Parts: sequence; structure tokens; C-alpha cells
Amino acid sequence: MKIIDRVSSILSFPVVYRLFSHIVGGDGSRVYLAEYVKPVAGEKVLDIGCGPADILTCLPEVDYTGLDISPEYIAAAKQRFGGRGRFWCGDVGLAALEREQGTFNLVLATGVLHHLDDERASRLYELARLALRPHGRLITYDGCYVPEQSKIARWMVSHDRGKFVRTREAYLRLASVRFPKVEAHLRHDLLRIPYTHLITRCSA
Repeated sequence: MKIIDRVSSILSFPVVYRLFSHIVGGDGSRVYLAEYVKPVAGEKVLDIGCGPADILTCLPEVDYTGLDISPEYIAAAKQRFGGRGRFWCGDVGLAALEREQGTFNLVLATGVLHHLDDERASRLYELARLALRPHGRLITYDGCYVPEQSKIARWMVSHDRGKFVRTREAYLRLASVRFPKVEAHLRHDLLRIPYTHLITRCSA
């Protein structure tokens, strides 16, 4: 088994994932939330690919729904944050959300799109568009290839667990099918290791 595959397997354990995120992340998550997500108390939030839902430690009191395909992550989220939200195990086409179309203020997809091929990524954008209220927003955060990134950052991005890291232009093409307004922000400083992120803020 390749080293990168071993790392990916180990990170499937919530406690290891949480520790790894803390080690490499630093204050990146807080910067991401403060500068781009800008959560507001009382908002209804859908977190697609929520993992163990550690983001809740940084969110104000919101009406939170976390969605992830990993039963282990969802179990860990329920154990730690069961009183602060709902947690569902399922794919990005989860039928249960059909009853709540047009009711969410904020949809998050943090580190998700680069794990999805174009077809599944398009489904995520479709789900987010249907879930959001008028003037609601989708925030995405993913590894990205850009011409100006360092060789080390490009190597790190190319060896990410996600197999569908894209260029800035490729992400924007996918987003613009469902969202007429897409703001894109490149960051090279959100982790303690060299890495390039693209953050998008999508709205109707």
C-alpha cells in the first residue's frame, strides 16, 4: 500500500482526522469562517461533508444539519455535538432534504468538491441551490491548482486524499451552472504546510 493510501485510511478514523486537522490547520479554520463564511447566530446551516462536525466549535448558535457519507464521522459528530444539531449519513442527493427546500441561509462544502468527480460535484451544487433561501449562500473550500503556486504546494495538492483537485477555472465552471454569482478567493496561507486553497462564495 502506498504511503498516501495509508494516510487516507488512517484519516478515516475521526480522532485521527481531528488531531491531523489541528496539527496542520493552525488558525486557518477561524480565518476561513471569519473572513468568508461569516456565520450569523440563528441561521439555518447545511454542512455537506461535515466530517465529525468540528466546525461547530467555532460557529455561533445556529440551526445546524450535518451531512456526511462516513458512518464513523457521523457517529463521532452525534456523540460530541448531538445536542447542537442533526446529523445524517448519506450522499449529496439525500432525499430527506426535499422537504426543506428553500429554507437554509447557508450551505457549507468545506474540503468536499475535490473528492467528487464532475457529475457528483454538479449534484452537490444542485442540492445546495435547492436548499438555499433567496439571498442564501454556498461557501466552498478546496485544494486548487494555480500557475503561481510553489512546487511544494503543488506536490501537496496533488497528493491530497481527494482525487479531483481542479484549477480555479474548472471549479468556477461547475459553480456557475447553478449559481449566477460566484466570488473566488485564492489563499496560500491557511495551513501550516504549503498548500493552495480556493474559497468560493456562491449566491443566486
